[in-house]
Amino acid sequence: MRIDTEQPVLKILIPTDVIKAKNYILSLGIHGEIPMGSERMEMRKRQMSVQQEPLAGGTAPSQQEQPDQGNRGSNACCFCWCCCCSCSCLTVRNEDKEGKNRRDSYDSYNCEESPKPTVEEARSWGQSFDKLMCCPAGRSAFRQFLRTEFSEENMLFWLACDEFIKETNKGAIEEKARLIYEDYISILSPKEVSLDSRVRDVINRNMLEPNLHTFDDAQLQIYTLMQRDSYPRFLSSPFYKNLLNTLAEQSPES
Repeated sequence: MRIDTEQPVLKILIPTDVIKAKNYILSLGIHGEIPMGSERMEMRKRQMSVQQEPLAGGTAPSQQEQPDQGNRGSNACCFCWCCCCSCSCLTVRNEDKEGKNRRDSYDSYNCEESPKPTVEEARSWGQSFDKLMCCPAGRSAFRQFLRTEFSEENMLFWLACDEFIKETNKGAIEEKARLIYEDYISILSPKEVSLDSRVRDVINRNMLEPNLHTFDDAQLQIYTLMQRDSYPRFLSSPFYKNLLNTLAEQSPES
């Protein structure tokens, strides 16, 4: 009687490939924790975003954009894409779905509304970064520019911190601190901001007992990064020059 020996071989190869895939993805996660300077990390993120931009306009969305299609996407955890995963990340995913309404209401500052600026206001933005950031219309225009450079998360993080320090309810402080951490500090977030290792260590310690000053150092570092790195390019960009010309043409004095 002939014995089929090919099937057991297949059963051995499949888990081996899965283990190799897990080890590979885990190695990427480890490399992602290597400390980098803020400017260098910012440049790397912009380069990666430019490379990924054609994919965003393609006809085949990524698996992250289709988490409910197929067992592979719905069961995959943070570090692997196999269908055999049953780690605690699935619990986190369920908690994220339950907290969606809270997050949506908390992110209302992302849609900051501002009146149309006058030409005098727009010109004043070129005098200092502080004047730009103190003006709601200036923040809105600068945020649009940052979006073209794939660094809008810097402004979103700064706005989140600015809203966070106004909170007075202790329970809400802890909840908002957790959301800010997940959205902008975690290395697993697509909106992670560029912070050095010292500031990250401070935040990790502060998150044990969050308070209104948990993100002070991080907010200052991102403010300084935008002032030194993005603000000069904003002033010399066609975006800002075209905005000035448009406002000047629409001005009653003209």
